[in-house]
Amino acid sequence: MTLRTLGTTGLQIPALVFGGNVFGWTVDEKQSFSLLDSLLERGLTAIDTADVYSAWAPGNKGGESETIIGKWLAAHPGARDKVTLFTKVGSDLGEPGKKGLSARWITDAVEDSLRRLQTDHIDLYFSHWPDSETPYEETLGAYEKLLKAGKIRAVGGSNLNAGQLQASLTVADEKGLPRYQVLQPEYNLYDRESFEGALQELTVRENIGVVTYYSLASGFLSGKYRSEKDLSQSQRGQGVGKYLNDRGFRILDALDEVAAAHDVKPAEVALAWLIAQPGVTAPIASATKIPQVDSFVTALSLTLSADEIAALNHAGK
Repeated sequence: MTLRTLGTTGLQIPALVFGGNVFGWTVDEKQSFSLLDSLLERGLTAIDTADVYSAWAPGNKGGESETIIGKWLAAHPGARDKVTLFTKVGSDLGEPGKKGLSARWITDAVEDSLRRLQTDHIDLYFSHWPDSETPYEETLGAYEKLLKAGKIRAVGGSNLNAGQLQASLTVADEKGLPRYQVLQPEYNLYDRESFEGALQELTVRENIGVVTYYSLASGFLSGKYRSEKDLSQSQRGQGVGKYLNDRGFRILDALDEVAAAHDVKPAEVALAWLIAQPGVTAPIASATKIPQVDSFVTALSLTLSADEIAALNHAGK
């Protein structure tokens, strides 16, 4: 498996990160273990999760994904040394004081994540959402202590716009505090406006790693949702309806054409397009079945021509 350098973190990861939001939500613990086994076997060793995953599912309260990953690690001696773990802090966990990016909450939340993950360190710890009530200096100062203690190895920010990311970098540089070394934005062939332009340019200029989420637009770019009746195919279908428009169908047509030329699936083309974008280190993508993991491997081996990338870009305009 070819690895990419993740910004200035020193971490080397495959050009695709597995999204662990499905663990404890759309897949149970047994199937989660099978998926994790298959990822390790195929060299897909970077796994993204968050303390809040998957609080939105009936009966859950958050922490389910981290807990399942921790149980899998405990059952597989030696696996921790082969896996790069990302997790996040800051989302509202539904209890007083359990949200945001205050030093107090980060200090508590990291211990909760470490306990659930059954590990002594997190490779990359993200601020999940901007927190307008907490100064960057306080948040980054908390991360500095965790870095020095060896509890985390690198720091990232998720859902930051260009102004917020630049402000955080300025504070870090002025105060001698850790910088956000990785950005996790929403970005895919359909949803492009929030990343392309100033934010993408900033990440390239500052050598900030980028791992994208909603990389397949909640599954729309897989091509399995082409009409309203298709939305009932999965629990994620309800979030796909907004893509069923002329622009969305133009993108699917372009994906179909490129996929046919390479004898691959539309989702594999959509991921290969992301992997080829300036500044993008790796898309994050989830799977619920082993054949979908094999599809990720295909995407990693797929090289799109300049004309194909241009055609896909044009379809999304």
